[in-house]
Amino acid sequence: MSYELRDHTADVAVAANAPTLDAVFAAAADGMAAAMCDEIPEMGGERFEFDVRAEGREALLFDYLDELIYQRDVRGVLPVDNEAEVREEREADGEWVLEGSARGVPLADVSARDLKAVTYSEMALEETDEGWRAYVVFDV
Repeated sequence: MSYELRDHTADVAVAANAPTLDAVFAAAADGMAAAMCDEIPEMGGERFEFDVRAEGREALLFDYLDELIYQRDVRGVLPVDNEAEVREEREADGEWVLEGSARGVPLADVSARDLKAVTYSEMALEETDEGWRAYVVFDV
């Protein structure tokens, strides 16, 4: 799994690639963390878990990244080493569910830039021959 930061006018974009849908969600989240902090500590911070639900895959990606920004603000941590399990709930009329976790590095321990929000601008989530690709723009 990998991600790449891309300049985007007054915003910042993350392009993520991974072999699975779970991994591309986590890579996009790791890219978001990298957009906030140049050097992410290898150690420190406790893992926390959360769930996100949405009506589609793209909406789930948006809500997942938005939840991480919320967790950053509420907990005062930079969410790193992200893990995500994504599935469609067939009995819930096609609702998509993400069970995620992240290691929360205290913001006091890093020099982090603020990302205001995730946007739907140019958002893409698609299956490729190599796996999955995600492209997300963040408002800075």
